[in-house]
Amino acid sequence: MKTPLCHKLGCELPIFAFSHCRDVIVEVTKAGGFGVLGASTFSPDQLEAELRWIDQHVQGRPYGVDVLIPAAYDKAAEKSPEDLQQMIPQGHRDFMENILSEAGVAPLADDDLANLREELVNGRGSMTPDGARRLLRVALEHSQVKLVVSALGSPPPDVVLDLKARGVMVGAMCGKGEHAARHKAAGVELIVAQGTEAGGHTGDVATMVLVPQVVQAAGPDVFVLAAGGIAKGSQIVASLALGAQGVWCGTLWLATRESELDAFEKSVLFAARTEDAVRRKARTGKHVRMLKSRLSEAWEQEGAPPYLPTPLQGILYNEAHARVVRSKQKDLYSFPAGQVVGMLNEESSVRQVMVQLQEEYLETMGRLDRLAAEADNE
Repeated sequence: MKTPLCHKLGCELPIFAFSHCRDVIVEVTKAGGFGVLGASTFSPDQLEAELRWIDQHVQGRPYGVDVLIPAAYDKAAEKSPEDLQQMIPQGHRDFMENILSEAGVAPLADDDLANLREELVNGRGSMTPDGARRLLRVALEHSQVKLVVSALGSPPPDVVLDLKARGVMVGAMCGKGEHAARHKAAGVELIVAQGTEAGGHTGDVATMVLVPQVVQAAGPDVFVLAAGGIAKGSQIVASLALGAQGVWCGTLWLATRESELDAFEKSVLFAARTEDAVRRKARTGKHVRMLKSRLSEAWEQEGAPPYLPTPLQGILYNEAHARVVRSKQKDLYSFPAGQVVGMLNEESSVRQVMVQLQEEYLETMGRLDRLAAEADNE
């Protein structure tokens, strides 16, 4: 299963795990894969603490960091990040409060609300170009970080030059073939071709269609990973057959005992069907594939206020999300998840998932060999 990309980055398996949970990053990396920590919602201080912990537990192995550098965002957020809460219109707050109060969702205690708001502002304030640079300065103090991925668009030229000068591979997410050409021109060395099936920020093109387009646009000198709808070893085989050098998985890890989700959240996840993973702007102001709920759909109804720009919509939504989790109301709960959510039915460990992916990969390769042998014997 090892590919040239594995040799380049120093991992044993071409299985890249995106997660906001440090425990997932560590366990995937120790199992031979390559963990990539989603850092966009951390403050610089929080990220420093997370990376220091990861450094201490990955046994010297390399890992990566994913940051969000949006091309479109509320530029006032960079001038006064401490005032982000005040930048949210009262009408939007009233709309969200009406939904929650009508459903009987209790407000947070004053101290809990103050702490949450500070955490959200510090984290969501990192979802701007200057905020991402602050996170990158932290990441680059950790020598085991060997890959940095830009989640929304090509990294700025100064970021690309700085990363390459430090021997860190430059990656970027991609939802269209033409995006790949722009990434290549910007100096990106690894492109994650993310199909619409994926959780989080996605486009409209399916993985099976997107990956060959990106491989062709990227050319032989740029590595490509397939992302979106991948939860089986057979899908790793398919991704490699399409020209990718590995896979990027996110939703798959939410079902593990190491994930950041609690028992209530996992119960919603395990009950979800594939068609319950929908693309909505409610969570961040940009299209995110997430579990369908009353809260996600309320913003799609006639009379709902317009979505706020990044990062304001995220601050507003995630405050409500915290109240929903506290109240354990399943019909209001949502979380970024891809269409493979319908394949996740019970909790397992990261190590079990990694073993299963490899076993399924070998079974699939064996099945293909048998098909070829049968065809030769006809």
